[in-house]
Amino acid sequence: MIRRENRLRREYIFRKSLEEKQKGLEEKREKIRDALENNTKIDYNLRKDAIELAKGSDWGGQQYEVDSEYRWAGAQDPKVVITTSRDPSSRLKMFAKEMKLIFPNAQRINRGHYDVKQVVQACKAQDSTDLIIFTETRGNPDGMLVCHLPFGPTAFFSMANVVMRHDIPNCGTMSEQYPHLIFDNLNSKLGQRFTTILKHLFPVPKPDSKRIITFSNTEDYVSFRHHVYKTENDGEIELTEAGPRFELKPYQIKLGTLENLAAAEDEWVLRSYTNTARKRTFLSVSRNDDES
Repeated sequence: MIRRENRLRREYIFRKSLEEKQKGLEEKREKIRDALENNTKIDYNLRKDAIELAKGSDWGGQQYEVDSEYRWAGAQDPKVVITTSRDPSSRLKMFAKEMKLIFPNAQRINRGHYDVKQVVQACKAQDSTDLIIFTETRGNPDGMLVCHLPFGPTAFFSMANVVMRHDIPNCGTMSEQYPHLIFDNLNSKLGQRFTTILKHLFPVPKPDSKRIITFSNTEDYVSFRHHVYKTENDGEIELTEAGPRFELKPYQIKLGTLENLAAAEDEWVLRSYTNTARKRTFLSVSRNDDES
């Protein structure tokens, strides 16, 4: 079993490296095409191979599986497993129970004394698609890890301003319909990557679903909100918050699963202590940047 997993992992990494190499060639061909169409100078670094690249560009752009980890998404509903860090407080246990209701078809398991490797192996054995682990500091939930199985990626989020369902007045019962998803202001390449990771935790909803989950980005803080709505007799729509609510701050993506993070490559890491960190936003692109 271990040999088989290692072999499949090596094959996956090899396919991924070929895709990245082919993607780099296509980006160079795109620059050559733009230079020829606009009658501008070809980039100095591309002039040596410009003729060969131009020949290859005659066939047009190719489609690549940039997120090949999710190529089967939509063919079947995701199977999400939710757990916590070791020795969770009562508040973290309650939060995990509430989050289990957020994700349809999700299963919550008690962490016990199992290490991460054992938890991941158990999830793979039952063909789970994703593992979510919630962490805490002094009884307050402050972290979320989303690990896509069987090969990754693994996304890391810090959490803030957590308000649970029992703290929201008149929130009512939790709807079990498959929710519609709204992703607001996640329009950069990295923002779209996080959108892909988060949206595939949910199954495809039916058109008449009255449940809405929103991920709204403001200065790289993603607000999570959960609502249900109903249409009144006069045609007005009444929106009711169902909870919980919190803010997510992504800070890392690893190209691997939790049990082999030491050997996995970093796809992206938030560098908080660089000189330009406070001025930059990573999850969104302003309109001025798009126009330029």
